[in-house]
Amino acid sequence: MRDGEVLLVTDVQNDFCPGGRLAVPGGDEVVPVINRLASRFRHVVLTQDWHPEDHTSFASSHPGKAPFSEIEMPYGPQTLWPDHCTWESEGAAFHADLDIPQAQLVIRKGYHKEIDSYSAFFENDRTTPTGLSGYLRERGLTRIVCVGLAFDYCVRYSAEDAVAHGFDTIVIEEACRAIDLAGSAAATKASFRDRGIKLR
Repeated sequence: MRDGEVLLVTDVQNDFCPGGRLAVPGGDEVVPVINRLASRFRHVVLTQDWHPEDHTSFASSHPGKAPFSEIEMPYGPQTLWPDHCTWESEGAAFHADLDIPQAQLVIRKGYHKEIDSYSAFFENDRTTPTGLSGYLRERGLTRIVCVGLAFDYCVRYSAEDAVAHGFDTIVIEEACRAIDLAGSAAATKASFRDRGIKLR
């Protein structure tokens, strides 16, 4: 791969794979694809969902609310999820077959109790940064190749933020899987077209 290019591997964790608490259909199928891609990159960043047990995005934190329902938070609409990726749990661990020893950075997100975090760049309030943009610029990395889970949530938000911050942004569809709530996968593809995010 060319100089200035980084592979952004999003949330390839046990809870997002079959048998996990928020399993993405076919989530484990991305692992060998991502491993093959990663072997061609000098620069790799991983993200890891990392929630406290009482995170506000969990349906269990809102009595009477069901998983996948939606509530209004101070920062806007929030989908309520099954408890997942609680920090230091087996579900939060990377998939055992993920093999990217050259990864240089792990961005943990969603660790603030009161706010969810889909993007690798910002919390869901869209103002609290993770520091990833500054890291990439300081390293001279200008093109981001996005893969992982889930295509229509954390990969989507990360790709949208990447292109909004001036990075050349590509999403490798074969290396992603979607949750697809209420047509969210199709909406993601439409958003990518509108924003000039390349889908390959």
